[in-house]
Amino acid sequence: MALDPLPPLTALRAFDAAARHNSFTKAAEELNMSQAAISYQIRQLEDRFGEPLFIRNARQVILSEAGARLAPSVTEAFEIIRRGFAEAKGQRDDLLTITMVQTFASSWLARYIGGFHINNGDVAVKVDISSNVILDFHSSGMDIAIRSGHGDWPGLVAKKLFHFDYTVMAAPCFIEENTIEKPEDIMGLPMASPHDPWWRIWLEQQGIDAKGMAQARGPVLDVQYINGIAALSGHALALLTPALFYPELTNGSLVQPFDYVHREEKALWLCYPKGRENWPKVRRFEEWLFAKLDETMPNRRI
Repeated sequence: MALDPLPPLTALRAFDAAARHNSFTKAAEELNMSQAAISYQIRQLEDRFGEPLFIRNARQVILSEAGARLAPSVTEAFEIIRRGFAEAKGQRDDLLTITMVQTFASSWLARYIGGFHINNGDVAVKVDISSNVILDFHSSGMDIAIRSGHGDWPGLVAKKLFHFDYTVMAAPCFIEENTIEKPEDIMGLPMASPHDPWWRIWLEQQGIDAKGMAQARGPVLDVQYINGIAALSGHALALLTPALFYPELTNGSLVQPFDYVHREEKALWLCYPKGRENWPKVRRFEEWLFAKLDETMPNRRI
């Protein structure tokens, strides 16, 4: 029995891009086509399908019920094609490439990645340190990313790891050398990255006038992990995420002098293009990652 002929590939690509972005304009930008061409291709697909695939509003388009049924299969099909093409060029299933922010790589992954390798010796992990949002995973060569934000990246699966809540921490020797009994006492003491807006927010939430932060002194380090090293060395106070420094809080090498922890809306996310959840190496890393986070970060907020 003859199979039904496939719809034109160009029309399917236009539909896939528009479905991921909820926008014909953004789909046109991604595919380097005009908006009129995107609209034409989707109309052709709708004529072939027999019903509308999008609900067209004044400012955006959203998938219709029929479009929502079709979109997952089309997205997965393109991922299979991309993966097959990449593998044909020599991209192997035994190499997992991850791009992530420095603090998570240094504070957490470097401690525990050996455990993943013990149980997954056939998969090598290559880490790229970056905080830039990846717009095109396929040209970047990255399989997955760990990024901070709100998890609302079009076309990506985003799974929350934890929120970047933060509070003041210091080494025990720093606490012994300085009188720190109430939040006001930290004003005038050395602070890691004192220009960081987190300091002003934390102080104001404690009812403290933060105007004095303009004269605050301390090293400008900009990366939370490096701020943590400064605190561990006894040189300065630092604003740190308790979940990331759970081992240091547990063994006493860092102390948290105040109970207040500011609840930050931004979180850290595992993200990758839709369809890659079916890649064995991605699935194995994701399962290990969340199990290890549960084990080693019991104080994280999800």
